[in-house]
Amino acid sequence: MAMNEDVPGAVGTGASFALRLGQAAFSTASLLFMSLGVEFFSYTAFCFLVTIMGLVIPWSVTLALVDGYSLLIKCPIRQRGILLVIIVGDWALSFLTLAGASSTAGVVDLLLKTDGALCPSKLCNRYQISAAMAFLTWFLSMTSSLSNLWLLPSL
Repeated sequence: MAMNEDVPGAVGTGASFALRLGQAAFSTASLLFMSLGVEFFSYTAFCFLVTIMGLVIPWSVTLALVDGYSLLIKCPIRQRGILLVIIVGDWALSFLTLAGASSTAGVVDLLLKTDGALCPSKLCNRYQISAAMAFLTWFLSMTSSLSNLWLLPSL
């Protein structure tokens, strides 16, 4: 059976701590780039992304604190119920992040095809960067949820 230390990225490991910090950083960057454009509220996809990033930030920071505490006291989380809640939360936020990033990227692509008539280049570039940061958040979130899912049967 796999132990917690054998699964990189599982909750309570240094890799999980790094993944959570990365999620928090990329989701914060995505939120900031989207919020810099004062017109983001004009498009539902952009509002959806802002909402999801607003949920991912506290989730990631909280789990980074849990991972940091686990590393500090050298006692990884091995309770099936807690791990199951983390996995479900990760999967839900991961899919919502992918949906938000994809819809934002699609809308930005459509806006760019209008030759700047609907979206000035500078503003659309911010939206593109925000979508890219959201995709990076999704990648890190899915990585940590898969690591925790891999650990679950061993408990």
